[in-house]
This record gives sequence, C-alpha cells and structure tokens, in this order.
Amino acid sequence: MPYAGDLTPQQAWDLLTSDERALLVDVRTDAEWRQIGIPDATEIGGRAALVEWTTPQGLNPRFVDELAEAGLEPGDERPVVFLCRSGVRSVAAAQAATAAGFGPAYNVLRGFEGDVGPDGQRGHVGWRAEGLPWTTL
Repeated sequence: MPYAGDLTPQQAWDLLTSDERALLVDVRTDAEWRQIGIPDATEIGGRAALVEWTTPQGLNPRFVDELAEAGLEPGDERPVVFLCRSGVRSVAAAQAATAAGFGPAYNVLRGFEGDVGPDGQRGHVGWRAEGLPWTTL
C-alpha cells in the first residue's frame, strides 16, 4: 500500500488523542471549511492543519511545502492523519505525503461528511456523524 492505511473516524481520533506527535490534516477546500465546518482540535492541543489538496486552479502545487510549514519533516516518523469530505482526496494526499517521506500517513474513511445518502444529502456517516469534535470557522 502506498500509504500507512485507512482508519475509521473514531480510530483516527483515538490515534490523535493517544499520540501527542500525531497531526490531523484536513485537505478539503477553503470553501468547504467555511461552509461545512472543520474538526475541532482543541482537545488535541491544536494539532491540526488546513492544507488544500486542490485549489480552484487544480492540484495544490504547494501541498508538500505546506505540510512542511505545518511542522512535518520527511523521515520524522510523525503520524499524519488526512481527512477530506468523503475519504477520496485524503487517499491521494496520504500517498503524496508518503512519497515525500512524511508519515506514516493515514486516510480517514468516509471523511468529514461521507458520500451522498439515499436522501441526496451528505452527513449520514463520517467524522461529524460519529459525533467527533468539530466547529465552524
């Protein structure tokens, strides 16, 4: 596997609360953070970063640089947990981070709000639906 593996939202939170080196990285867009909310990292000492995987122009060309700016260093073996809307972009982010020497890098399954449900809405599964801490910007 080109990254360390997949975690359920609860497993991700358990890792973040038990390992003080672990960093949560939300790779959604600025618009998603502002409209939908973000994980609340207060309980984990603020160890979270907002680093867009994509921008309006396409893939974020500064993604790896922004991970370094968030405190990650290649080869430091610091666990990094990637979160997106439904668990797709975060796989690509975890793969890119691994290729750049960061991690172990993990993907959060079902993301912040999951795929569209039978009612045409998101939010039935994922970080928020599991009752994990979140807030608005």
